[in-house]
Amino acid sequence: MSRSRTLYLASSSPRRRELLEQIGVHYTVCPVDVPERAHPGEAPEEYVLRLALAKARAGRAALGAPAPVLGADTAVVVEETILGKPRDRADALAMLARLSGRDHRVLSGVALVEGAREESRLSVTRVRFRALAPGEAAAYWASGEPADKAGAYAIQGLAAVFVERIEGSYSGVMGLPLFETAELLERFGVVDAAARR
Repeated sequence: MSRSRTLYLASSSPRRRELLEQIGVHYTVCPVDVPERAHPGEAPEEYVLRLALAKARAGRAALGAPAPVLGADTAVVVEETILGKPRDRADALAMLARLSGRDHRVLSGVALVEGAREESRLSVTRVRFRALAPGEAAAYWASGEPADKAGAYAIQGLAAVFVERIEGSYSGVMGLPLFETAELLERFGVVDAAARR
């Protein structure tokens, strides 16, 4: 994709940066601090879209000038329960036990704001984990990889061997659904749609 205007990424996530680079989008990082807590009764889909938009809005406020700002949020969901980043080893092991041998959903919201204009998209991916053998979750925690990951795993890392199948967006599970992101970037004129044809 070719750049036509400067994009600001309201995230310090190295995975989101890598994904934008993968599709040739140039950007400037504008890290923000937005509380990642669900509201009482809030559906997981509403939660990720709200946070993605809140991050983009926070980036817009930090810049103080009209410019396109991209925000994103990802959540791992089991039976409508959002599994965020693990608090500690015990929390991570409990999350991995819940994911073992079953399906779960990964929801990724992405939002783009510029001035008063705001748009967002939702990506929903179904992931199935194989049953984890005794000790696997503990060994995975010891690797250090799951400590800052939603649902206590990274599909692009060591946890790839846990994934039996996936239906949906691989990049969405990583943290930035590229199909939806590219669509927003084109709609806002941040990139030239013709460059992708």
